[in-house]
Amino acid sequence: ISSGRIVLITGASGGIGNEAALYFAAKGDVVAYHYNENNEKAEKAVKAIEALGGTIFCCQGDLTKSEEVDRIFNEIEKALGPVEILVNALGYSDQSLFQEISDISWRQTMAVNLDASFYCSRRAAQKMLEAHKGCILQISSIWGMTGGAMEVHYSTAKAALIGMTKAMAKELGPSGIRVNCLAPGWIETPMNDCHDSEAVSQFLVETPLGRLGNAKEIGAWLYFLCSEEASFMTGQVISPNGGVVI
Repeated sequence: ISSGRIVLITGASGGIGNEAALYFAAKGDVVAYHYNENNEKAEKAVKAIEALGGTIFCCQGDLTKSEEVDRIFNEIEKALGPVEILVNALGYSDQSLFQEISDISWRQTMAVNLDASFYCSRRAAQKMLEAHKGCILQISSIWGMTGGAMEVHYSTAKAALIGMTKAMAKELGPSGIRVNCLAPGWIETPMNDCHDSEAVSQFLVETPLGRLGNAKEIGAWLYFLCSEEASFMTGQVISPNGGVVI
């Protein structure tokens, strides 16, 4: 096992999660790579990280179930040791008119974006409290800050993550645990492939920097927030968004 920190990245087979896994591994950290269904992406990540000389441990499961979260953490602790950095990158989005959001869609959006982050943060905090140190990162969205039409359920879940970040930071700070939140703007990831070129063009017009963000930039931010340079930061919401929200 490498001497780097043990980092669990949830939803690592998604665009932001996968890039974050590669980023942390390239810097020498040990990556616990969580995925649910995308075996192919996980296998590619294993090859890429091992090619870098990094250490990766894959764990599969449904994080919307707290018993699955416990199982995965137990596996990681047995194989690597306690999680020192948790990056909650698991996310899900669909677009619907408010009055047409179904009960199932509402529950699914809350379960994936909010419940999973709560379960993982709660479980990670147990060992972090014992160690008197640790970092927990939530990934919200600009829509969690401003609200997004056609995404009331997604905006609600992402706004809740911001509230959770601030409350956790206050409670866990005296125990040496830092909790921060990244609220990215429009990032080029598979989750955003549902938008047509017209929607992208319109968004670019509204974005002062005139481009979309990329997942590697988000990986760099996540890494920075866990670094010694950011050791005085907790309870903060950082929004790399190209200036679309100022």
